[in-house]
Amino acid sequence: MYVRDHGVAHFHARHGDDEAVIEVATGTVLQGSLPPGRAKLVNQWAELHRAELLEAWLKASNGEPPGMIEPLS
Repeated sequence: MYVRDHGVAHFHARHGDDEAVIEVATGTVLQGSLPPGRAKLVNQWAELHRAELLEAWLKASNGEPPGMIEPLS
């Protein structure tokens, strides 16, 4: 999560050399791309952790540590 990036709450997902910026609220890819199979897994993960992602974004926006969210394994 890079809070200094302005705009909507989002997170960055990486796989190998691929990276996507994904909106927290909708799961929409804002920039970049991931391989189709990996994109599906990231979307499923984001759905499961949407509330945590939003909370982390708000904390980081207020200068607080965003905390940890269980990673995609």
